[in-house]
Amino acid sequence: MPHLATYVALVDHSERTLAESLRAVADGHARQADVFHTCHTLAGWSERHREDLAPVVERYGEQDDVDEPERLRADALTSTREGEIGLLRDLQDLHLLATLVHSTWTVIAQGAQGLRDRQLLEIATSSTAETTRQLTWLTTRIKQAAPQALIVAP
Repeated sequence: MPHLATYVALVDHSERTLAESLRAVADGHARQADVFHTCHTLAGWSERHREDLAPVVERYGEQDDVDEPERLRADALTSTREGEIGLLRDLQDLHLLATLVHSTWTVIAQGAQGLRDRQLLEIATSSTAETTRQLTWLTTRIKQAAPQALIVAP
């Protein structure tokens, strides 16, 4: 199942990239206590998704020529931007990456249903739910940061 292996690799790499990026933003904006702690928590979720995926990787394999998450990952996520506008832009970058993760889990869940693979479906369903929560927090935090970043003079 070469196409499933491609998507398994894509979600594995995307989750790793999301976790690394969340940690980078947490550390880069550590003065914002909620960003620091929540981003570290959300990064842990992405790492756990990868751990849960390990038996699936063994069963179906990974086609490692997938470089989409790295291509989509902005350099700014390894060196965060400064100030309120920087935080806003970093949160948007995280949101973009989390959206890739979410849509990839959705595709995998559909494949799991077609294969009648209950284990993979359970992993995809629970990971999708937590990724939805990651996106919800990012959206809420973007809404909170936007007025300060856009209206208040630095």
